[in-house]
Amino acid sequence: MDFTLPDHLPGVLAEMDAFIEAEIKPLEREHMHYFDRHREYARTDWENGGIPQRAWEDLLDEMRRRADAAGWLRYGLPEQFGGRGGSNIDMAVIREHLAHKGLGLHNDLQDESSIVGNFPQVIMMDRFGTEQQKAEWIEAMLTGKRSMAFGLTEPNHGSDATWLETRAERDGDGWVINGTKRWNTGVHRATHDLIFARTSGEPGQARGITAFLVPTDTRGFEVPYYWWTFNMPTDHGEVVLTDVRVPDDAVLGEVDRGLEVGQTFLHENRIRQAASSLGAAQYCIDRAVEYAGQRTVFGKPLAVNQAVQWPLVELQTEAQMVRLLVYYAATELDRSHHMEVSDKVSMANYRANRLVCEAADRAMQVHGGVGYSRHEPFEHIYRHHRRYRITEGAEEIQIRRVAQRLFGFGRR
Repeated sequence: MDFTLPDHLPGVLAEMDAFIEAEIKPLEREHMHYFDRHREYARTDWENGGIPQRAWEDLLDEMRRRADAAGWLRYGLPEQFGGRGGSNIDMAVIREHLAHKGLGLHNDLQDESSIVGNFPQVIMMDRFGTEQQKAEWIEAMLTGKRSMAFGLTEPNHGSDATWLETRAERDGDGWVINGTKRWNTGVHRATHDLIFARTSGEPGQARGITAFLVPTDTRGFEVPYYWWTFNMPTDHGEVVLTDVRVPDDAVLGEVDRGLEVGQTFLHENRIRQAASSLGAAQYCIDRAVEYAGQRTVFGKPLAVNQAVQWPLVELQTEAQMVRLLVYYAATELDRSHHMEVSDKVSMANYRANRLVCEAADRAMQVHGGVGYSRHEPFEHIYRHHRRYRITEGAEEIQIRRVAQRLFGFGRR
């Protein structure tokens, strides 16, 4: 097996770093209250449901505008969408690299916003949308004129999505949707919500669920509140749909086969999420090692103590193993249909997400009291990445997916 990176990537990373230093870091320095100890307070609109401050989101929009103008934002998209056709292995290496640089405007954790965009919705639209939907949606999503939240989870159903209770019934040349959705991330600014509803079949059946593009200003579409979370600000809305009417052309993909749309979204996200977790973990490990070498306790460097050395050695070893797994899974994802390597993607995802939580926790411990403070970034890294052990497939579900392939039960 060749463990070297594709020849073009070192040059790409160097170009990217130069762009960050020239265009993004100066902008970040003008708004340091979003990145220092004030970050959570400054970013959150505490009096308006805890959603992100508009000024903070405007700054992220400006970052993306600059990145798009420089040819970075769409790097992972096909050329017909203005991208460079970056592969999954490209995106994994880039996402790891950006997260390894630490907190900053170049790659913000809270909003999953980066100079190299992750656009699973665009890929989803390209694979499942009609020609008219593609024309209306793809460029509009890239420029921010349109956006969609993701309405799969419900109050009574998360990982057991095939048991969802939201229903859509035929009504003339359209549909009427009733139900409740939870954790609709980004719905406070989204123009549409991708709502998954049962259109046929029985609870527990994968077939019979359809994906609908529902405008958020449709009558009967309400967001009664936002969930305040471990990591603020919050943009995770509760959505209630009461006799919401949509036309036939609101269906994304085939009727009754909406979960295929959802699976595409998840697999595209999971491998890049794993790479980001790996990069953030390596950042925490490196900072802890550096601090242990500089900090003097009882007349000698903290680093000479095996109680400090050994946990960091364990984490560094795990990071190297996870890195090889992430790169392998990304490479296989480029070669095969995403369902054929879903177990490898799940392995990389759940191990990387565990690793970053352990690395952030250890960095706090090595730094002592200051590590626990918000003057260091470790608590922010922990709070952000901890959610990945639950969202987009809890780690138990990811492990179950691996078990299905390993033991040969369930759908392969």
